[in-house]
Amino acid sequence: MSLSIQGKTAIITGAANGVGLAIARHFADHGANVICADMDEDKLIEEWGENPDPDAEEASNIRYFAGDLREKLTIANLLSATIDAFDRVDILVNASRQVMTADPLDSDDKTVQLLLDQNLMTSLRLSQAVAARMMKQGDGLGDDDQDEPLGAIVNLSSIAGTRTQPGLMAFSIASAALDQMTRSLAVALAPRRIRVNAVSFGSVMSASLMDALRETPERRVDVIEGTPMGRIASANEVAEAVQFLSSDGAGFMTGHVMVVDGGRSLCDVVGDPAH
Repeated sequence: MSLSIQGKTAIITGAANGVGLAIARHFADHGANVICADMDEDKLIEEWGENPDPDAEEASNIRYFAGDLREKLTIANLLSATIDAFDRVDILVNASRQVMTADPLDSDDKTVQLLLDQNLMTSLRLSQAVAARMMKQGDGLGDDDQDEPLGAIVNLSSIAGTRTQPGLMAFSIASAALDQMTRSLAVALAPRRIRVNAVSFGSVMSASLMDALRETPERRVDVIEGTPMGRIASANEVAEAVQFLSSDGAGFMTGHVMVVDGGRSLCDVVGDPAH
């Protein structure tokens, strides 16, 4: 089983911090050509440095792209920048996501719409655009290569999509929708030899969890005690799962939502065996 992503070209969104940044670094370290996309250009430059000179003698396998992917034109520009840099795209990792709390009984609150736009629609539109490019790349294959995989898409989701916390209603709705989008696109793209999977995670040191722990350090104990494996995972552990789903080792997997949460979503929050 090959887990290699050497020489593959990957677009990774949300690559300026947290889990997206960890995935981008992991992919670059494992020989992939990486386009790091994020809204925060200053943070991209801080983490990755300035984009290399395209005429430099020594080619770099890393580029960054700054822009608001909620805009359709930005998606088109990201894809164009990827093709200009590396001629093709083989992997898309939709790691850009926002976590927001809100009062589920506030009829004036716009958080559900905001997170559907940010966490669902951005991933959907970018997946559609990248899939179209992958299919175009496949048009040039000969008869002997008609069974060659054309690409892999991996969405980052959350166990919030199947768990219920009223304050996270908007994020939970967006996560559940992303899981279903993953399944629907997987079926639609399977005949085109493009796989679509997701990693649903919890109890992972994401940017949002770091922020929460800075504000309320005692939450760390709650998260650890609520996780059967008794720890908070590093973002790199999600990156390894994403690499697997992106590689030929997962060549017959599509429409799968892989849970990476140390067993947290397996637990009944009521501690007593009473029903």
